[in-house]
Amino acid sequence: MAGLSGCLSGLSSGDSGPQPLELLHAWSNGDGAAAIEALFEGFQEQHPDVELASEGISGAATQNLGSVVNERIRNDDPPSTWQNWPGAALTPYVDSDALDDITDSVWSENDMESAYREGPKEQAKGTTDHFVSVPINIHRINNLFYNKSVVEEAGVDPTSLSSPADVVAACETIATETDAVPFAQQTKGAWSTVQLWATVLLADAGHEGYRNFYEGNPDREAVASALDLVAQLSEYYPSEASTIDFTDANNMVINGDAAFIHQGDWAAGAYPDDFAYGEDWSYVPFPGSDHSYQLNMDSFPYPANNPTPEATKTFLRYCGTKDAQVRFNKAKGSIPPRGDVDPSEFPQFQQDQIEDFGNVDHQPPSIHHGLALDPEQRTNVVEAISAFIGSYNVDSAADEVVSAVQ
Repeated sequence: MAGLSGCLSGLSSGDSGPQPLELLHAWSNGDGAAAIEALFEGFQEQHPDVELASEGISGAATQNLGSVVNERIRNDDPPSTWQNWPGAALTPYVDSDALDDITDSVWSENDMESAYREGPKEQAKGTTDHFVSVPINIHRINNLFYNKSVVEEAGVDPTSLSSPADVVAACETIATETDAVPFAQQTKGAWSTVQLWATVLLADAGHEGYRNFYEGNPDREAVASALDLVAQLSEYYPSEASTIDFTDANNMVINGDAAFIHQGDWAAGAYPDDFAYGEDWSYVPFPGSDHSYQLNMDSFPYPANNPTPEATKTFLRYCGTKDAQVRFNKAKGSIPPRGDVDPSEFPQFQQDQIEDFGNVDHQPPSIHHGLALDPEQRTNVVEAISAFIGSYNVDSAADEVVSAVQ
């Protein structure tokens, strides 16, 4: 079948043999491919009679995956489950009654409901009052990674920065005192700038200002201030920012050609062993946002009219276990949604992220990744920021971004 990204032999069978459990995902390479393979291996160990096979749907991150899933659901032929951002990103499926309640059948097992952290637990409900999906990971978006040698050469102490304006000032110092690019940002794809603007909004306007935006009550002055700060940071991007991708930008930090990069924790997952955490690189929460752990997550929804109901529930129950979350997140560079997983199972960076999570006051959902906004609103914001890149016309962009959520 074209577009099928995963095929697990199901747990129920008839005269024709086991019915396949289809799992669609976009993790066709990199840390995602390693993570989903680790998850499948763990599931197979606990269910050795179940044959697993996986092939990711590639192209435009989750865009192609979403198109495949939507078409399948429209044709009353849903997959058993698939990779999807939770929260508001599930709105179209909730509104069309395409997801079923799995509170009793899945979330009552393995102490899931009591063990899951509050942020992921709320996101797992989509826009309902019951559980419709199982988050498998937590990515933090509001990280500022840095090459220690570069910032030390410049005389910049990232731990002393307390606001986005401080980051701008630090970039100016780095530009003056070193030959390195101060801020390794790519603009070939809009997503990095959407992430950056949302994090700057969180840091500049605070949790309340950020929440007001995604709840549909945006403060135009706060939106414009964050856009202006992004425009100021753009002065310190690589000269080739419009032609490089995220991997290229991240490699600039690894190679000592750049000081800072703002990214989700997956950036750290790409750092090689000889680029050592604490010695060669480190991170701080994006200055001004240390009170928050800005969430991005992946989850597996449970569709109505499920073709393999018992098999799917069994898989989702496994995804909610400690074993599954250690396997998946250790490979993905993220942290587990369960709060009772032993941090010592993870490398030091992830241990530090877990500690950070426990110390923050807020767990705001991602704007770009759809947890905070429904797909239509998210598309509107992405289009507004895309138009902003290059021209950096703050007034025009502020109008467009505000209208995107109203």
